[in-house]
Amino acid sequence: MPTDLPSLSIPSAADLSDRLVGWCAINSGSDHAAGLERMRAVLRAAFAVLPGEIDEPELGPGRPRALRVRCRPEAPHQVLLNIHFDTVYGPEHPFQGCEKIGPDTLRGPGVADAKGGILVLLTALRAFERLPEARRLGWEVLLGPDEEIGSPGSETLYQTAAARHQLAMVFEPARENGDLVQARKGTGAMVATCHGRAAHAAKGAEEGRNAILALADFLLRAARVPDEYPEVTVNVGRIRGGTATNIVPDLAVAEIDVRCARRDEGERALARLQELAAAVGAREGFRFELTGGFHRPPLEATQANRALFAAYQECGSRLGLSFGAQAVGGGSDGNLFAEAGLPVLDGLGPVGGGLHSEREWIRLSSLAERARLAALFLARVAAGEIVLPARTVRPRTPG
Repeated sequence: MPTDLPSLSIPSAADLSDRLVGWCAINSGSDHAAGLERMRAVLRAAFAVLPGEIDEPELGPGRPRALRVRCRPEAPHQVLLNIHFDTVYGPEHPFQGCEKIGPDTLRGPGVADAKGGILVLLTALRAFERLPEARRLGWEVLLGPDEEIGSPGSETLYQTAAARHQLAMVFEPARENGDLVQARKGTGAMVATCHGRAAHAAKGAEEGRNAILALADFLLRAARVPDEYPEVTVNVGRIRGGTATNIVPDLAVAEIDVRCARRDEGERALARLQELAAAVGAREGFRFELTGGFHRPPLEATQANRALFAAYQECGSRLGLSFGAQAVGGGSDGNLFAEAGLPVLDGLGPVGGGLHSEREWIRLSSLAERARLAALFLARVAAGEIVLPARTVRPRTPG
């Protein structure tokens, strides 16, 4: 390490690996309330070694609580550090334990997404807080319990926190090749409901109005909307309808995933989908409803985001690391911070892959590597070598 770099104290690879395996043994599926509570308690104890005040914000009736740590809120520069502690693997999922599948590779539920990211965040802050520069920078950690289901409870908490900061650092996993994430598609969900008219199958053409066929016609047309708007994706994920085969179905429902790289194109695509829905609903004997939309706006590669990524990349170069930045289809809480007006650095967690599957893996050496990188970046911000943009937080657009 070059002599002009701060001395960063990082735990051994074995210690980091052991802690990660222990965390991943706790099932914290998004809908597993008891597991989320247990995981939050373990994380509260782990983060208690840091300075600052720790609490567990309420996110609404019946919702799990988040975990928050705030340190030096009076400092002139403020950074928000975020990641989630829920996973896509519930207690009934067969993928429940970790396995070493290579000298530097661990497979397990949440190893990369995102318990490995929590460990990188914690390790980075512990190293940063040992530096004299630390007193010049305030930070806030927000660990959410519901990111994998769209952060319905955490969103308001994040919106409020965004107003206190100049930058959001999101510790979602880095890409398999080590790249960070510079842009994410906005994500949303829609429900298409078609009402027809029931009749005996023998008289279907004369008296009935088949809701399943009308819905299918709409869905085939909806699937071609990306031909008009190439940065939009439309995926029909679930269909249900009908009762018995000798009855013309009077109801059919489809659930649709929609994503967009740019807000303006996403809005035009939604308008087009509504046009298609209205055309089906205008047919005699039918009623058609299309509800929903984007719940996470896109995280776009703004000028501020590019400048901060370049600074982060330069920190990596000082540590002998080389990585780029990618635009990806999946959303994160980084989308919500971007919507609130914050510059966002995303994909700051460990290197891994196979996300949301029983193949999920992490490169173990990247835990220390990415923690050292985040700590160096924070140290340079605190020292004034990296200048954060002024706060430009805006209120969330209704709807």
